[in-house]
Amino acid sequence: MKSARPRLSLSARPDAGRTASGPTTVRPSQRREARHAGRVNERKPAPAPAARKLLLLNKPYMVLCQFTDEAGRETLKDYIKEPGIYAAGRLDRDSEGLLLLTNDGKLQARLTQPGEKTPKTYWVQVEGIPSEEKLAALRAGVELNDGMTLPAGARIMDDPVVWPRNPPIRERKEIPTCWLEITIVEGRNRQVRRMTAHIGHPTLRLIRYAIGEWTLDGLAPGESRALPAPELATAPRPAATQGKPRASAAAGGTGRRAPRTARPTDQDPARGRDRRGADPRQANRSGGRTTARRPARTKPSE
Repeated sequence: MKSARPRLSLSARPDAGRTASGPTTVRPSQRREARHAGRVNERKPAPAPAARKLLLLNKPYMVLCQFTDEAGRETLKDYIKEPGIYAAGRLDRDSEGLLLLTNDGKLQARLTQPGEKTPKTYWVQVEGIPSEEKLAALRAGVELNDGMTLPAGARIMDDPVVWPRNPPIRERKEIPTCWLEITIVEGRNRQVRRMTAHIGHPTLRLIRYAIGEWTLDGLAPGESRALPAPELATAPRPAATQGKPRASAAAGGTGRRAPRTARPTDQDPARGRDRRGADPRQANRSGGRTTARRPARTKPSE
């Protein structure tokens, strides 16, 4: 029987003890930390438990993961109208998929602190078909220019049913492509792209499917969904995965992970498998657009 999943604590971390006044030697790093602490203390108080908000957004391709841009490019402001909501983590402009936003600074910190080891699952379309040896290298960790990566989950997956990208990826007739499911517990700059490039299979398209147990299920590009306040009181704190994707949680319309089902890809309708209709979900920006669907897990071909 599967053990209960640890939960994400929303309690504040103990404040570091203050030193007594007096002549002391202060290092530059301590001055920077003190200035940062002062800025944090000047922020408005944390929201009451009933006022905590968590939004799940399917960030479209080429949208900046910020609310302003002097160059006039698309930002989160074009999709999130609610004030006081900030991104918990980032997603590259040329990447798509799940982004969490919240008005709770403590929750934001728990979701983004490296020590929390929150797993993030990506669907990655790459050039070529990696061998099992190369996938094993990703699982064990690869040497990038900023050090070794931690153990990760990596497998070849069936083509997922996802929305078309505009513009579409570059494709070469003589080079096949495939989709990988990669789960990492780090957040280095463009890490997944650098990992696949390291094993000789450049990333063509990258979609973040899940953060912990929150998923893209039922969200079309640009759509967002707010979770009710009780969800935040028991927010998940999943353990790190090393080489194996986690089992799915029961679906309930809350953005949690749903059971995997086999469905054909929109890019290759000739495969002819039955599709299961998606559950209707209430979203902020509904328009009947395609949402992500998880394919069945299959063994990679030897």
